[in-house]
Amino acid sequence: MSADRTRILVSAGEPSGDAHGAPVVSALRARLPESVIEGCGGPRMAAAGLVLRCDVDRLGAMGFLEVIAALPRHLGLLRSFTAEARAGRFSLAVLIDYPGFHLRLGQALRAAGVPVLQYIAPQLWAWRSQRLPRLRRAVDRLAVILPFEAEWFSNRGVPCTFVGHPVLDREWPDQRTARARLGLPPDARVLGIFPGSRESEIGHNWPLFRDVGRRMLAEGQCRHAVVAGTAAGYYPDAPPMLIHRGASELVMAASTAVLVKSGTTTLEAACTDTPMVVAYRTSRTSHAIARRLLKVPWISLVNLILGEALVPEFWRLPVAAAPVADALRPLLNEVDPAHVTQRAGLARLRDRLGLPGAADRVAELALDLLS
Repeated sequence: MSADRTRILVSAGEPSGDAHGAPVVSALRARLPESVIEGCGGPRMAAAGLVLRCDVDRLGAMGFLEVIAALPRHLGLLRSFTAEARAGRFSLAVLIDYPGFHLRLGQALRAAGVPVLQYIAPQLWAWRSQRLPRLRRAVDRLAVILPFEAEWFSNRGVPCTFVGHPVLDREWPDQRTARARLGLPPDARVLGIFPGSRESEIGHNWPLFRDVGRRMLAEGQCRHAVVAGTAAGYYPDAPPMLIHRGASELVMAASTAVLVKSGTTTLEAACTDTPMVVAYRTSRTSHAIARRLLKVPWISLVNLILGEALVPEFWRLPVAAAPVADALRPLLNEVDPAHVTQRAGLARLRDRLGLPGAADRVAELALDLLS
């Protein structure tokens, strides 16, 4: 197929997918400069050259009522892309994360003869493994970012390639530079606090994280506690802690240790060699569902990748400030054995995350499907 006839559908459904998708769009454009790359994304993917058919702000939804309200948009987009695929519009599709929508879309595209590459796998190894048959029908190939996923999915009949984690492609400042940019002294103990990016996460986590941060300051365990805040996040009663609503990587790199919610933030801490404690609060109903469905012993990606409890985790109810503070206290002392041991473990973890260049490897997999 000649490049001038190539039309690639690339789809992301939320801001994190927009961040992961932008370098993939750039890599595809570098390899197929005459192709048309269109689909769903956000400002980063658009800047990289994606012709926007739908913005992630219109797709992403959190909460029961929001999900119900977003259904017509999802169904309309699904019908539109399916009809266009049947008419021969697309040569290839690259779907990024967002499995609730992309499993349906991928199945419809493949039925219409469009090869599908899924970048970032649904976490079926953690829960809802009954969706595996749907995944097999929805993808021609899976590009995964966690090292243990390649074997897990391949053993279950899903063609899979480990491309490395995109967190390795980000630039991380050193501690002295980050502190200078935040106006913090170079030799003080600094606690970083990362309660989450979504409103619901902040609402559940903030009271706990705030109480732990205040306790560390009152005890003199740290001189500064800095919260990585979102632009619109609400953090009541934060003082004497500082709220930084800019680049969160500065807070991460500046910290002696961090209190973080589970998710990619734990790998960001590993990249900056920052010891951490992971805590996560949710509603009792959500907690009960998670306890019943989870098939893994840990919730932090650090522990899951290493296969050991390197990082202290607190998510089983009740999640109280005192035990979280007890786990965090030694990590704020750079000569404490707990701090030294965790940093050694984070070095081992970084070795397992692959090599930089995940987006380039995704683009090469896409070209293989295209040919």
